Amino acid sequence: MANRKIIPVGPYHPLQEEPELFKLYCEGETVKDIKWETGYNHRGIEKLSESKTFEQVFFLVERICGICSTSHPFAFANCMEEIADVEVPNRAKYIRSIIGELERLHSHYLWVGLAGHFLGYNTVFMWAWKYREPILDMFEIISGNRNSYAMFKIGGVRRDVDQTQIEQLRKVMNQIKKKNDLLTGAVMDDPVIHARTKGVGVLTKEDVVDYAAVGPTARASGWDIDVRRDDPYAAYDMIDWQVITAQEGDVFAKAKVRLLENYESIKIIEQCLDGLEKEPEGDIEVKVKEIPEGMGTGRAEAPRGEVFHFVKTDGSNSPVRHKIRAPSYVNIATFKKSCVGQTISDATISLAAVDPCYCCTERMAFAYDHDTGKMIYDGNQLVKLSQEKTDKIRKTYKL
Repeated sequence: MANRKIIPVGPYHPLQEEPELFKLYCEGETVKDIKWETGYNHRGIEKLSESKTFEQVFFLVERICGICSTSHPFAFANCMEEIADVEVPNRAKYIRSIIGELERLHSHYLWVGLAGHFLGYNTVFMWAWKYREPILDMFEIISGNRNSYAMFKIGGVRRDVDQTQIEQLRKVMNQIKKKNDLLTGAVMDDPVIHARTKGVGVLTKEDVVDYAAVGPTARASGWDIDVRRDDPYAAYDMIDWQVITAQEGDVFAKAKVRLLENYESIKIIEQCLDGLEKEPEGDIEVKVKEIPEGMGTGRAEAPRGEVFHFVKTDGSNSPVRHKIRAPSYVNIATFKKSCVGQTISDATISLAAVDPCYCCTERMAFAYDHDTGKMIYDGNQLVKLSQEKTDKIRKTYKL
């Protein structure tokens, strides 16, 4: 239409921690359509993985995402242990779960703080980021790093958590519980935040199923999924906790789910600390001398949702193929559904509500001849092949 204007969000925008371009097609103040342009963050992680040893891959995939840096090693470890048919010691399971939940806590606090900042509610921003600091300090005490913790390996973990660290963690969790009460109360009871986020960026349960959304984005619309419960790994089936859901599907519901998940993470960590005290110190790994030929899949529930890794091995010390799918790959696509029909002023918070991570997401797909190195299919041709196969199956089953 003649009066339709394009408003770019990105590729560099205060809302986004990373470069990405969203074009909003607007009539007046209303968003009528969007287009998403990618390609600013592609780093060739999957291809790089094929040139690394299995030990080195842990350090590579840990750098896919700077915020939830342990979710990819978690899924990769689950994948490799499926291929090697390894059962990890209970002490390592508890330590893995503690690391995973500490990461969920600091990631959710980071998101809540940024959401407060985007809405002009900088008190929430400063509180959330202040409360996040002791969690990062605990990572440094346990692993030596505030991020990229290098804790995971095939068969277990690289470092034990001793009794002194257990007591420090208990003390921090007691402090975080009180701070979480304060922060949750501030967000849940504030009428301005209600007015600014309720009914904004709504995704219905049907929407999240159609887009295959995961994590808090799906759970905030009543879709009760969580890999930790549905496909248990580490210590998640050894302790008591609950999957948090909401029904409204708007920005407020996504904030509520994340804040209430923080309580569950604290509960999980405290039970894992109890478990650690019952297990013998030092029993943190099973030695794995070689990885057999095979294929495996590994899943983990990152703060943003399901992380999926597929690895094919040939008996050597490196992956033959390594495929990775991060939660933002499916969650970002929901922005088209949650944004169209909204006002321009609500567009950015609707996008932020899925907690997008572009460096996790971007991939390049092509097929090449192994002998000549020449490209056989580009990404569009591969998509066309896939669609043609679906049509063929549909005709076979007369659907």
